[in-house]
Amino acid sequence: MENASIYYRNHGPMTDPGVLAAKFDILPTEVAAVCEALQGVLIHRDMGGFLYGVKLSDTRREEAHTRPTAEMLSRIFALDSRPLTITRKPDHRMAGVCRHFATMLTAILREQGIAARARCGFGAYFTPGKFEDHWVCEYWNVPLQRWILVDAQLDAAQRDAFRLDFDPLDVPRDRFIIAGDAWQMCRAGSAVPDRFGLSHIGLSGSWFIAGNVLRDLAALNRMEMLPWDVWGMMPAPEEELSNENVALIDRIAAVTLAGNDAFSEARETYGSDERVRVPLTVFNALRNTPESIRID
Repeated sequence: MENASIYYRNHGPMTDPGVLAAKFDILPTEVAAVCEALQGVLIHRDMGGFLYGVKLSDTRREEAHTRPTAEMLSRIFALDSRPLTITRKPDHRMAGVCRHFATMLTAILREQGIAARARCGFGAYFTPGKFEDHWVCEYWNVPLQRWILVDAQLDAAQRDAFRLDFDPLDVPRDRFIIAGDAWQMCRAGSAVPDRFGLSHIGLSGSWFIAGNVLRDLAALNRMEMLPWDVWGMMPAPEEELSNENVALIDRIAAVTLAGNDAFSEARETYGSDERVRVPLTVFNALRNTPESIRID
């Protein structure tokens, strides 16, 4: 029977590097060095101006709609054909968001035989008093026998800008809040839903958290989707969830937080319910259009 350690050492549709897999061979095996390499080939599309002195065109910003790692690699090498260990100038890095850093790191670690997965949730270290929509990578540390959160996006410029007081290579779980944890916190009354979302565009609330719980479940099933991909029972902005849907999100949140013991349940919950499983077509909320995706 497949277990979590084996499952997360293997690729899903979004992390498989395909014919460009050999491009990973040159990368170091230390997580810190891999993150540094990623920071030299990717740039957060919303931070180019105020941190890196780069104004990305609308066309360049569209790169953030890229889902599979194989296509990300193709774009990276189209911009600069040199090996991944060579740091590019900011305007020659592929434009993405946190999900791209997390997914690419997950892909590299899996290629190196390390159990890894992307996690969807909220960062408490960007805007004081707010929990911002965010993705990180989580990998299984064999010597420590625990999952460790890594924020591959946080380079030196961001660490300084956001005045980080922790190690991005081992993010404390009260600084990155996994979506299921955010849901449980709000259900218990220990946190306010309106503090969770994207503050710079004024989106927040229980509906936002619920969507991220489903995105996190999908990522635990090796379907690392875009932060704005919508499918199934994901609520619309400000939509009030039915009692039935609240109960389902309660159950999914618990499963996503239960660790390796709930691996089989996470797989079964996702695979058996079309309300939560990623379909062949999702709705890209930023482009306001349905888009077909690859599911192998």
